[in-house]
Amino acid sequence: MMMLNTEFERYYHQIRMRQKRDTLIWSLLLVGLYLTAGHIAEFSLTTIWQSLPNFFDYMFETLPTLHLSVLLADVHTKGSLAYWGYRLPIQLPLIWETLQLALASTLISTCIAAVLAFLAAGNTWTPPAVRFGVRASVAFLRTMPELAWAVMFVMAFGIGAIPGFLALALHTVGSLTKLFYEAIESASDKPVRGLMACGATPLQRVRFALWPQVKPIFLSYSFMRFEINFRSSTILGLVGAGGIGQELMTNIKLDRYDQVSITLLLIIVVVSVLDVLSGRLRRWVLEGKK
Repeated sequence: MMMLNTEFERYYHQIRMRQKRDTLIWSLLLVGLYLTAGHIAEFSLTTIWQSLPNFFDYMFETLPTLHLSVLLADVHTKGSLAYWGYRLPIQLPLIWETLQLALASTLISTCIAAVLAFLAAGNTWTPPAVRFGVRASVAFLRTMPELAWAVMFVMAFGIGAIPGFLALALHTVGSLTKLFYEAIESASDKPVRGLMACGATPLQRVRFALWPQVKPIFLSYSFMRFEINFRSSTILGLVGAGGIGQELMTNIKLDRYDQVSITLLLIIVVVSVLDVLSGRLRRWVLEGKK
């Protein structure tokens, strides 16, 4: 018994030493790659440290000048809340437009991605040529960032919501299709084999064996993508693709510092509320919990 304990301790010590050695090697390798990439990209902590005060100076300039004595005065009184938010009648509809962009692009893209995912998955009896074509197409869609799509569509369709919608939809189709078909391929094949033994058709196997397994995953990814699309649609507005981002860029260009701060505040509030509501909706749909 004593000999077994000694052998186990020796073996455990060897394993621990090997783990520590591997951890050290990989850590040094990652640090080396990080430093090399930073050198190639001309990344400098010194530059960041020296420029950091400029960032805080700009953020300080965006803070509104509010006076307690006139805080609740009308929109014509400088230093009041109403004066600070005089562009809210313009900004609130743009926030609503941004939400619509995110929701519409997510809904349509989710439906398209769900169909393409079953065609791209390796366990859905799709012809290899079709599977390869779908995978290559969605790889191209997700390789192009939303901002690049938005710039091209703005040049084609002009400034507005259409370029933003198309940019979000294309990138979302590419991203969700990959996530979806990987979920399908990781599904258990036991229900599939059971239906095959009963003589079920490929469509019936997908409907009754694969779909019940992947539906919660599809919904979870879709909710997550909706949150991402709202943030992305804010950025797309900076290049003229509609939404609140366009208002933010206009305020920055015109040096309307107080309006930059209230626009950012609106975005932060909406994103926070959206995160909470989306999380609760996800739990309600997937788990039946409030």
